[in-house]
Amino acid sequence: MSKITDIVSALALPIAENIGVELWDVEFVKEGSERYLRIFIDREDGITIDLCEGMSRSIDPLLDDLDCIPEPYILEVSSAGLERELKKPEHYERFIGAEVEVKLYKAVDGAKKFAGRLLSCSGGGVSIDAGGKIYSFESSAVSQTRLKPDFSKY
Repeated sequence: MSKITDIVSALALPIAENIGVELWDVEFVKEGSERYLRIFIDREDGITIDLCEGMSRSIDPLLDDLDCIPEPYILEVSSAGLERELKKPEHYERFIGAEVEVKLYKAVDGAKKFAGRLLSCSGGGVSIDAGGKIYSFESSAVSQTRLKPDFSKY
C-alpha cells in the first residue's frame, strides 16, 4: 500500500489545480495523542481562508469515501506560509537566491544551523552563501530547510 501522504497528494492535486492553487505539501503526523493530516497550498498572490475552506470541503468527502486512513485524524488545510519548508527539488529551484535557514543533523564547523542565500540544489545537495562563506551540504545531512523572509521589508 502507498504511503498515506502519496494517496492524499494524488487526490488533492486535481482539486488544487481546479481551485487555482499549487499543492505545496501533504503531511500526516502524530502530535501528542492526535493525528493530523495537513495539506499545504500556495498561490503567487497569496492564500485566503476561502481557498483553504474550498480545498478542505472538496477533499474531505473523497477521503471519507476512500477510507485510506484507518485511525481518527484532524484535517487541516493552510498556506505553505512565509517561512515554508523546502522539501522537493522544485521548491529549492523556485527559491534560488532567497534567504534560507538550513538545519543539519550533525554539526559542521561547530554549528547545526546556517542562514544564508540559497545558491543551488543540484545533485541532492544544498549550497548557501552565509555572509560570504559558501557552504555545501549533502541532502542526507540536512534535516530541514526553511525560507527566512526579511520581515523588516513589511
